[in-house]
Amino acid sequence: MSELLYALAAVAVAALIISRQVRPQRIGGGGRRWLVVPAVLVVLGAKQGGVIDPHHTTLSAGLLVAELVIGLLMGAGWAYTSRVWTEPDGSVWSRGTKATAGVWVGGLVARLGLMGVGALAGVHQSTGALLIALGVSFALRGALLLHRGGALPLTRGTSYRGRVADRV
Repeated sequence: MSELLYALAAVAVAALIISRQVRPQRIGGGGRRWLVVPAVLVVLGAKQGGVIDPHHTTLSAGLLVAELVIGLLMGAGWAYTSRVWTEPDGSVWSRGTKATAGVWVGGLVARLGLMGVGALAGVHQSTGALLIALGVSFALRGALLLHRGGALPLTRGTSYRGRVADRV
């Protein structure tokens, strides 16, 4: 795939997932389906290659690590700013908030900053790092929402299910 197709794929997937966040959506009960889109993004990003610029190995590796950290922070921020509630039938639902949109804007600004640093330093940047970071963001968000809803115990003890009951 060309760089443009990878970029369009990333934008399309991000737009699809973001558009779904403005509507309530049921979480849990889907097995490991929540991992499919993140896994596809990570595989596409890794398959694309060119994630590390051979002429600027250290700096491009540092930019990749920074991209992944931003992805993790976005995924965690996205999950923790989403409302999670339980319906009377016991189903668990979530919905993004205005704060969730703020997390996305902050992450976008941080990523643009990284791109600017890389461009100023002459580092060749591919969309592979972006795809991998988006996959990491979506995977962490999914895991944390499932945990908040009580469907995925990440630690021993109580989940957040009983304490987070925001209604839309």
